[in-house]
Amino acid sequence: MRLPPGRPTRTALITAAALTPPTVALLLLVALSWAPLMTLDENIARTTHRWAVDASSATHGCRILTDWVWDPWTMRALCAVAVLWLVRCHAAWGPALWLVATCVLGTLLQQGLKWAVGRDRPFWTDPVDSAHYAAFPSGHALTATVVCGLLLWLLHRYDAGRAARRTALAVATVSVVGVGLTRVWLGVHWPSDVVGGWLIGALVVALAVGAYGRWGDRGPLDRR
Repeated sequence: MRLPPGRPTRTALITAAALTPPTVALLLLVALSWAPLMTLDENIARTTHRWAVDASSATHGCRILTDWVWDPWTMRALCAVAVLWLVRCHAAWGPALWLVATCVLGTLLQQGLKWAVGRDRPFWTDPVDSAHYAAFPSGHALTATVVCGLLLWLLHRYDAGRAARRTALAVATVSVVGVGLTRVWLGVHWPSDVVGGWLIGALVVALAVGAYGRWGDRGPLDRR
């Protein structure tokens, strides 16, 4: 069973409108290296790095979670499973293509912003982990937010049971929040990088859901 469009579409567009100002504001503050934000980032990063160095077992656990469980490639693999489910179980080629396109858009946006902002990652003389490319926004946080948000919407759209949706919401919340915290704990991102990844990822999801609700349900993307 597929739920009809309507209120979810309006909610998505309202959410996108609400997310846009803080997302743009944070992007500008980071790009302009606003001193109070930079100082806050540095203070939090120094504190969490000291904890990470002292708590080696917790740090090892964070590395496993961030490198394997919540890694962007793991999230993309989960997206691929969802695409196969849409095609094989529902013959939903339109939503499957929409899902792929949105995930690709999120990745391109992430890489484009990293290049445009060019923010350096934290530097430590005693690092507990390493990462490449620019810092803002966090790719882990953005990818997890996009994939989890899209999959939650698909469960709602195809009327999954209440237990399944609640379980998925709990897992998604832990994953999105958890991956952001591990990136700061491991000293490879500033806190605002993670917040930026969350905001941008949520904005991508809201815009994609709103766009699908307005055009996908009435056009070629709705072929099933």
